[in-house]
Amino acid sequence: MTRSAEQLPTVPEDYEQVQPAAKPNLGLLYATAGASAAGGFASDAAARALPALRKSPLGKVLPASLLNRGGDRLRAALEVPKIAHVVEGLAVDAEWHEKFCRVVHATPRPLVPGSSETAVFSGALHSLAFPVAMSVLTRQDFPLPVMGMVHLTNSVQHVMNVAVGEELTATAWTENLRTHRAGTVVDAVVTLTRNDGTVVWAGRSGYLAKGQTAAIAGEGARTSEEEWTDSSLTVPFNAPQQTAQWSLKADTGREYAGVSGDYNPIHLSGPSAKALGMKGAIAHGMYTASRALAATGVPSEVPFSWSVEFAAPVLLPATVAVSVHDDGRREHWNGSRVIAWNPKRNKPHLELVVKPL
Repeated sequence: MTRSAEQLPTVPEDYEQVQPAAKPNLGLLYATAGASAAGGFASDAAARALPALRKSPLGKVLPASLLNRGGDRLRAALEVPKIAHVVEGLAVDAEWHEKFCRVVHATPRPLVPGSSETAVFSGALHSLAFPVAMSVLTRQDFPLPVMGMVHLTNSVQHVMNVAVGEELTATAWTENLRTHRAGTVVDAVVTLTRNDGTVVWAGRSGYLAKGQTAAIAGEGARTSEEEWTDSSLTVPFNAPQQTAQWSLKADTGREYAGVSGDYNPIHLSGPSAKALGMKGAIAHGMYTASRALAATGVPSEVPFSWSVEFAAPVLLPATVAVSVHDDGRREHWNGSRVIAWNPKRNKPHLELVVKPL
């Protein structure tokens, strides 16, 4: 189900690297996404999410353009902008890191054994980098509506531990635009580097824009990710031995949004999620992935990769069955595997695989 870790990603040679005028702010970026929906090149579903946005914590920063809804036509030919955004001087705040770890049930660990410095949890590094990726996804020349996008996959190379408070540079771009049985998928890629250019963390997230179909410039063959998604509909799920259980409340999405800044309406409430075609509010993919990662026995000093593939969304509130398997412990650790599923319907939610680099 889960593929081996990829090589560290690099910005394509034909992409231009630019620095945004200011550090990306997720609240303003979601407001921009809402403005695009109102401006006429996003989907009807995205436009229907605007009332939920007005009632969310983003309501105070929504632009006046949201008051007037334009057309709903998606561009006929799709192509991602050949632009990478570079943002310097990013760092994880100690108080924020404690809150994030508490929400996803992660235990803060020392930078190295015996150190007084704290290593940033890998899921928190994703949240640090996510606004930079969003700044690319919300560009005016990005061809898909961000509102309502569904997180399909994630792969991360956690090359080196990062200390809380350490300054990093994030570089983000999009690539690999492709068709999917339910719409269109795109990869958002982010690397985090130190001042000397050393990559310490790299992540690739696959997002689905449901219902968005159009010709894609230079599209090739279907990817293995899409093949897995289609085959998963027919392959029976055999639940492993359960080792844990998550009891997720109705406000889980709002709680995670509070620490991550990800106020996508599909996670906030039933009405806002239904406006975007969901059956109800669903948990953030990165919430469940971070919580699964936190349950593994990865030694704090070991570089590792982790990849997750999402199946059925976690409809909130929910009881989630979990199986955690660690191959060895501490210096004998060889990898971990986590599977989460709906115990009533026997449907998988995610599989996360962690391996040493």
